[in-house]
Amino acid sequence: MALIDALKWRYATKKMNGQAVPQEKVDYILEAAKLAPSSSGLQPYKVFVITNQDLKEKIRAVSFDQSQVTDASHVLVWAAWDGYSIDKITTVFDKTTSERGIPSSAMDEYKARLWGMYEPLGQEWHANHAAKQAYISFGLAIAAAAEQQVDTTPMEGFIPAEVDKLLGLSELGLKSVLILPLGYRDEANDWLVNLKKVRTSQEEFITEIK
Repeated sequence: MALIDALKWRYATKKMNGQAVPQEKVDYILEAAKLAPSSSGLQPYKVFVITNQDLKEKIRAVSFDQSQVTDASHVLVWAAWDGYSIDKITTVFDKTTSERGIPSSAMDEYKARLWGMYEPLGQEWHANHAAKQAYISFGLAIAAAAEQQVDTTPMEGFIPAEVDKLLGLSELGLKSVLILPLGYRDEANDWLVNLKKVRTSQEEFITEIK
C-alpha cells in the first residue's frame, strides 16, 4: 500500500477485535521506529513491547479504561530518557565511531559542544527534549503500521507515573511518554470506523514563501 493511501486508510481505532498481528508485521513497525531520526543520533528512548495480558489489564486501569489496551495484539510503550548526561552521550558516540571504524576521539569536539549546550538547560528541559525525539519514532511507527494495514491508537491518555511503576522505568532512568496499541479494527463496534477523515485543506495547511 502506498504511504499516502495508507495514511488515508488509518484512523485512531476506538475498538479492536483481539486478533493477533503477525510477528513479521510487528517487526516491520519496530524497525521503522528504530530507524527514526533523532537529535544528534542519540535515540534517547526505548520501546517496550507488551503482549502479557495481565500487564495490559494493569495498563488499561491507568489509561482511563481504554479498551484498545487490552483488545490489542501488542501494546508498545515509548519511554524516554529522564535526562541527558555526558556518560549517556559518550556511550552513544562510542558506538557510532566504533561501527564507522573511526577513532573514538573523532566526535570529542562535537560531544563537548553538545554537552555544553545541554548541561545548563536542566533536567526538565532534558526530559522534554528526549520525549520530543520519541514522538518522531512514534509517528513513523504509526505510518509503518498503516502500510502493513495494522490498526493503531496513538495514546497520551494515561498516567505516566503509574505506567513507569508497572514497567520499572525509574530504575532504568526512563519515563513513559506514549502508548501505541497494535491490532485490528472491530468494524461492527467501532463508532469512528466509517466516519470521514477530516483534515485541514492544503490551502490552509501550507504557506509557500518564495
